[in-house]
Amino acid sequence: MNGINSMNESNVIHVPTIESTSQLVIEEINVTENKVDCSTRCAKWFRKFFMEGQVLDKEHTDAIKTLPHDASWYRTALVKYRRFVGPAISATVVYFLWLAYMIKWNMWYLFVERYEMSVTMVFGSLIAGMTSVGGGVVAFPVMTLVVNVTPNIARDFSLMVQFCGMTSASFVIYFMGIQVDWNSIIICSIGGVFGAIFGFEVVDQHLSPPRKKFTFTAFCFAFAFALFLLNRYRNRKTFLTVPYLNTWKGFVLFLTALVGGIFTALVGSGLDIVSFSVMTLLFRVTEKTATPTSVILMGINTAFATYWRSVIQYNASTDAFHYLLVCIPIVVIGAPMGSVIGSYLHRLVLASFVYIITTAALIGSFVVIRPLTPDLIGLAVGIVVGGGLIFFLLTLAGAKLLKQVEQIEEGKITMVDNGSVQSGVRTQKVFTVADNADPSVKNEHLNKGFQEKYYIDRTKCRNV
Repeated sequence: MNGINSMNESNVIHVPTIESTSQLVIEEINVTENKVDCSTRCAKWFRKFFMEGQVLDKEHTDAIKTLPHDASWYRTALVKYRRFVGPAISATVVYFLWLAYMIKWNMWYLFVERYEMSVTMVFGSLIAGMTSVGGGVVAFPVMTLVVNVTPNIARDFSLMVQFCGMTSASFVIYFMGIQVDWNSIIICSIGGVFGAIFGFEVVDQHLSPPRKKFTFTAFCFAFAFALFLLNRYRNRKTFLTVPYLNTWKGFVLFLTALVGGIFTALVGSGLDIVSFSVMTLLFRVTEKTATPTSVILMGINTAFATYWRSVIQYNASTDAFHYLLVCIPIVVIGAPMGSVIGSYLHRLVLASFVYIITTAALIGSFVVIRPLTPDLIGLAVGIVVGGGLIFFLLTLAGAKLLKQVEQIEEGKITMVDNGSVQSGVRTQKVFTVADNADPSVKNEHLNKGFQEKYYIDRTKCRNV
């Protein structure tokens, strides 16, 4: 009996030992699977927001697809590695001209006196290339609120530095074949020129320096708030270009650019913000297209504004030019690289940069500007509330326009070349829609526009 009991005891002891061992193995497997799942989720999250992929125009996309394996090294570089070749070309040209001037006039001492702006524009140039708010949204608040420079000097510097940086970034965008809306660029550039002239010659004379500071920072904050509201709709349909551009849509873009040009004349930045807002909020253009489009627009507008201040008015600040000299070697690399980096980031990441920068600028205005009079507070609050209301109305109008486009897709109504809406079938119209693909799909399948053909019946016409 003792032997049997001992055997039973050994069995009783032995069985739990086996079970506990197997349980440990199961727990180790579960822990490993959890680690794998966690790492996989983190990798998917990173790819979604920071490696989304570029939106390239059709010509460059076809060039990449048809590139032969035995292509020459220079053809491979110009097609496959444009993101490196483009910034290198623009930086080489600008550095050659800048070094020639600095060596000729021995202006190296400026780096000792004005180094703070060189550091500032490291971040400002990257933001200018990546987002739609331009380097002025960093330079203007820092110069007026931190360095205590007058708004006119800060405005002239913002114009000059964006002229150099945005022009370089525009070349890189064009060279790389990144998708932009050229129709919007042409229309908004014309409106921006007239707006800048009106702003320089009329509006600029009636605003005090504190009012200029609050006007700019409050307006930028209102735009960021509207962009935040829009991005709450994560899966909204977006387009690569303004859908079915016609006369009234072109007129809206022109008026938008007119207002943006006035802001550019006042504070050195603005056309990029208002054009971006109307394209995204009203016409539902994807940020991946609207951002590089606004960069090119700002390069053109600041080039004209710099010419007007320097040649026509002959009143550009010498201090602003000296600040420019210490920032040129920074911005000609930072802005193009920002464009390259921004073309890979998800639109929500780009929008987050806008939120942070504009909020910090507005808070800095309230903290630094003294005396903080009631009229200044009222101005800032009024611009934030009024601007937010305008942008909100643009969002509502954009929703209605989107419904019209969806009806066109469903074949309920159609659009002819003059912009009128009709009913029926026959005669074709090509329309490009931005792809809102699942982010889990491989990068080469992301952001590729697809084309659908719509037909128009000329027998039944109904203008709306």
